[in-house]
Amino acid sequence: MGVGRPVKPVRRVLQSLNCDGRLGLALLGACALLLLPTLAGEAGRGLLRYDRVALAAGQWWRLLTAHAVHLDIRHALLNDLGLALMWALFARDYSPRQWVPIVLGAMAAIDAGLWLCDSTVLWYVGSSGALHGAMAAGALAHLRRGERDGWVLAGLLAVKLAYEHWLGALPFSGRDPVVVSAHLYGVLGGVAVAAFLKPHRSPL
Repeated sequence: MGVGRPVKPVRRVLQSLNCDGRLGLALLGACALLLLPTLAGEAGRGLLRYDRVALAAGQWWRLLTAHAVHLDIRHALLNDLGLALMWALFARDYSPRQWVPIVLGAMAAIDAGLWLCDSTVLWYVGSSGALHGAMAAGALAHLRRGERDGWVLAGLLAVKLAYEHWLGALPFSGRDPVVVSAHLYGVLGGVAVAAFLKPHRSPL
């Protein structure tokens, strides 16, 4: 009987994230992607953010990059924590190929919502709206499987959106300005795409 090699600590942690080391590496890569634009400072943020005037001038790349750039390192780290939480809760509910259109759909809904419905929002940065879309898609997958936590997750998300609509950003959101409508648009976009996708019958 052979003796297996001990799993290295880092590899063990990566495998614990959805039972697949490759998915753990993908999470680390996604977190790094949200941090890197912050290193470019104010100049980089000005070039990458959603900017209504710049978009009107044809700088369409901002519709994508706005969701990866943040106000500062604190903002980026908070969104990294949110990404890790969404990953732990929902990554196994859809395949990677399904998650791509879900996230892109959330981003597109945010961009369209800000452009068409929030003309007073001149600029926007951050990935929280897309993360809300991922949470909505994950909660929908749980509901489709008849899991009780799906109702809890959907209820918490609905309460949060209602609070933000009527009272503004949550108290612990910090002093940075929060475009709460982006959260609603992200949810609508994520659910709209996920409604046409078949989630896994059970978490892998």
